[in-house]
Amino acid sequence: MKYTRNYSEQIDRIRLALRNAEAVVIGAGAGLSTSAGYVYAGTRFHENFRDFEEKYGFHDMYSGGFYPYASLEEYWAYWSRYVCLNRYLPPPKPVYGELLRLVRNRDYFVLTTNVDHCFQRAGFDKARLFYTQGDYGLFQCSVPCHHQTYDNEEQIRRMVAEQKDMKIPSDLIPYCPRCGKPMTMNLRADDTFVQDRGWEEASRRYRAFLRRFEGRRILFLELGVGGNTPVIIKYPFWRMTMQNRNAVYVCINAGEAVCPHEIEGQSVCVNEDIGAVLGALLQGGADAAAD
Repeated sequence: MKYTRNYSEQIDRIRLALRNAEAVVIGAGAGLSTSAGYVYAGTRFHENFRDFEEKYGFHDMYSGGFYPYASLEEYWAYWSRYVCLNRYLPPPKPVYGELLRLVRNRDYFVLTTNVDHCFQRAGFDKARLFYTQGDYGLFQCSVPCHHQTYDNEEQIRRMVAEQKDMKIPSDLIPYCPRCGKPMTMNLRADDTFVQDRGWEEASRRYRAFLRRFEGRRILFLELGVGGNTPVIIKYPFWRMTMQNRNAVYVCINAGEAVCPHEIEGQSVCVNEDIGAVLGALLQGGADAAAD
């Protein structure tokens, strides 16, 4: 069901839920990064990938990531630009920082399908983050022959700096240090995705957080989660809200804020831009929603 309440009333209800919550679980999808300015098509794409668009005919960054390039030199020329732009350069808008201001004095945990590392870059506690789908900042073996990931910032920046004619130098192609096969991005696309020790530890911390607050006043704050992978955030948030009368479910997602009829009375669904809603919640001071 979609909520049609007055916008100011919705903001007041979210503020009240934040004040009353013993814990906040943030579930973040692609819509949160979109609100922060991470747009993968249009002007931002043309400014950074016009040469690839003209040569290969794709019109957005996402499609470019799946293009069957003829060589690893071309593949990494594209991906290094992509990763540098969406992982190592600052977000265009301060939405993640505003979210941190909203919850920094709360007992919170973040579950996200985003892979752009914006939470940690904004100052969120690393021990309170679970990146379920990987990280643009990590390489893994493409086989994979072992379950370990590798930081890639230095290599990615060199690839960007030294590429010419949409190719990187051959000696910059990353290969697995154990089996010698090409490395790839640590992104969940198929059954070769590596869940390394850091991933497993984050998963355990998330489960422990949920157990600690089971049955208590917990706010499930869902931000920008669409329909691609609802089983990771959306459906579990609905289920846990339904099972806990003390829980509140808040969904902020422009055009896609919905909830099941069964939890309508425990829910606030706001069909607006996430950044705008966070700004409204923060009016009157950074701790307006937590005092």
